Amino acid sequence: MLAAQSWHCPQCQGSRAPAWWYGLHVGQEEELAGIGDTSTWCLVHTLGGVQCLGQWSCGPVEAAEKAMRSPLHERRLRIACKDVPAATLYDVLHDTHYRKKWDSNVIETYDIGRLTANADVGYYAWKCPSPLKNRDFVTLRSWLPLGNDYMIINYSVKHPKYPPRKDFVRAVSLQTGYLVRANGPHGCTLYYLTQVDPRGSLPKWVVNKVSQFVAPKAMKKIYKAGLKYREWKQKHEPGFKPWVYPEQNMLPSISLAELSLQHADSLENIDESGLAEDRTHISDDEA
Repeated sequence: MLAAQSWHCPQCQGSRAPAWWYGLHVGQEEELAGIGDTSTWCLVHTLGGVQCLGQWSCGPVEAAEKAMRSPLHERRLRIACKDVPAATLYDVLHDTHYRKKWDSNVIETYDIGRLTANADVGYYAWKCPSPLKNRDFVTLRSWLPLGNDYMIINYSVKHPKYPPRKDFVRAVSLQTGYLVRANGPHGCTLYYLTQVDPRGSLPKWVVNKVSQFVAPKAMKKIYKAGLKYREWKQKHEPGFKPWVYPEQNMLPSISLAELSLQHADSLENIDESGLAEDRTHISDDEA
């Protein structure tokens, strides 16, 4: 079971996060476990209400620099979502049809099949800033309601019917997690952890932009999507929520035997480190 404890960082002025946030392990099966390394993360900077966390053990300045240097560095963010109940934001994170409406970076996304009542496999392709090549993922996703709170975790897997495509670079989600924690009946806090291998040598300006702007703006988009979701859902199959009602899930069954962990070293590694920022166009939606 997940630990329910929280931790206080003396540099975060009272900010609190659940213990699993500081050390997250995803099992190879559908089980989820929280491992609480509760001593190494603190607030690095805030952008538009989104708090970006870094490793406290090396200090906030060094943590920020470390996050900018490496695309594989864990990124952890949180945002308070006023007027969005936890259950609503949980629906937003699950609803692939609604995602196509609010996520301007999505090229294609769909569910492939189900493993259990609270685990499935899906495909997601996303638009990278030009002239970088676009990336895609095949991930195993597990979810767990925790009373009034909700968790979703995914990591990359290989599926024999969904090999890497020629028009995308197959990236690897080493671990990605959302925790939606209720703040009373009408609000919540969204916690986000991500560690992704983009499969390639990226320019430093790309890594910096992701660290400083792209991830925080994605959090703000999710919040704004939560504010509009109820109205949208009333017009689009309002009773259809297979992530809440497993009997509605008509996806084909997948056996774990069909899947294996996606190891980054088995995929193409491209060198895009020489691409100059002045050759790219990054829209407000992308940055």
